[in-house]
Amino acid sequence: MDVSIILAAGEGTRMKSHTPKVLHRICGRPLLEYVIEASKNAGIKENYVVVGHGGDTVKEHFKDTDVIFRNQPIGDQYPYGTGYAVMQAIDSIRDDINVIILYGDTPLITDETIKEFMDYHKKMGNHATVLTAYVDDPTGYGRIIRDKDDKILKIVEHKDANEEEIKVKEINSGMYCFKGQQLKYALGKIDNNNSQGEYYITDVIKILKEEGYRVDAYRIEDATEIYGVNSRVQLAFCDRVMRNRINHSHMENGVTIINPENTYIDPGVKIGRDSIIYPGVFLKGKTVIGENCIIRENTVIEDSRVANSVEIISSTIEESTIEEGCKIGPYAHLRPNSHLGKNLKIGNFVEVKNSTIDDNSKAGHLAYIGDADVGKNVNIGCGVVFVNYDGCNKHRTTVEDNAFIGSNSNLVAPVVVKEKGYVAAGSTITEEVSANSLAIARARQVNKEGWVNKKNFKKDK
Repeated sequence: MDVSIILAAGEGTRMKSHTPKVLHRICGRPLLEYVIEASKNAGIKENYVVVGHGGDTVKEHFKDTDVIFRNQPIGDQYPYGTGYAVMQAIDSIRDDINVIILYGDTPLITDETIKEFMDYHKKMGNHATVLTAYVDDPTGYGRIIRDKDDKILKIVEHKDANEEEIKVKEINSGMYCFKGQQLKYALGKIDNNNSQGEYYITDVIKILKEEGYRVDAYRIEDATEIYGVNSRVQLAFCDRVMRNRINHSHMENGVTIINPENTYIDPGVKIGRDSIIYPGVFLKGKTVIGENCIIRENTVIEDSRVANSVEIISSTIEESTIEEGCKIGPYAHLRPNSHLGKNLKIGNFVEVKNSTIDDNSKAGHLAYIGDADVGKNVNIGCGVVFVNYDGCNKHRTTVEDNAFIGSNSNLVAPVVVKEKGYVAAGSTITEEVSANSLAIARARQVNKEGWVNKKNFKKDK
């Protein structure tokens, strides 16, 4: 069985943040989550994460996963370095397994690369394999120096490279595969006699190479996969790369994204074919969009399900369900636990919260529908408010099929409007409206003759 050791103990001082570096997000997910998912999808069932600074926060975030955590001691009395971090999981390294070393701040690594990397390591019978890539600017990276047979000769740090070595553009990613027995052996021989006083995993490679073990390198084509995050600038770069991957995948599957550079889709989102996504759209969490949908500009949809042939214009949808054929917006807001039936119209500046609205109903504009159960073919006029809160508790309103709620009406919950009940405009309803009846709850109009002239006279005085 293969094992991964994911190093996530770094303080991340260049992030200038109270949040542990590996919990910073790209495309809606923490950096570390991408690495863990890639490792699992590559078939690695046993994944160890080494944490240090902010370790309790990291563990709390992943408490519902099967990740196994190891703590790296923190304090001036302890050495640091990648080698020391790997040592924290040494008790879990068996002689007969293969171990891959990954990093919690490299979210762009893919499961395909991890699998191919490990397959190569096993096929070649290597004791250690280094993951490498060519980059245009290798400044700061360790160089991979190969011999005349194209085999890895050594890894030279940038500061130690000579004039010829510094020209080399093949770099060390810092990711490795090891046979368990040789990794434990070499970890027991490294020391921290260096300027930083740290234990380096690169010393493991050096020891194994010098002692005649088979050390090799596996080069990948896409260097962005090994890109690490140490600053907000690098975080933004990784976010852009991941977003492009996600958008490209949806377009390959039959979705039209008008401007991919300005469309923001989380990795867990699903979109049906022939749907069109306009610029400025954010699709978050576990959102599912059906086929033939139009999601227009500046819409935010989070953890919601949208059925086929729905059009949403410049609106916000949270943890809600929209059945097929609906038209939403512009500037509508569906708050959590809203369920819209088929062929609804929810217009501009309509807010729906914790409510169900059945097929073919409509609320054209400027209404609040909260804690309600609305039937089929109901018309909710402009300015209608479902008054659901008494200052202490929320109460529900029921509006049955084919009812009509006139403009500027208040439905004070708990209250029921029966089937085909009509509420006159401007009414405040506090009692049940019976079926087929008209409810009028407003003061009788009174006209004061000559009032304007009297008012103006007093003003002139």
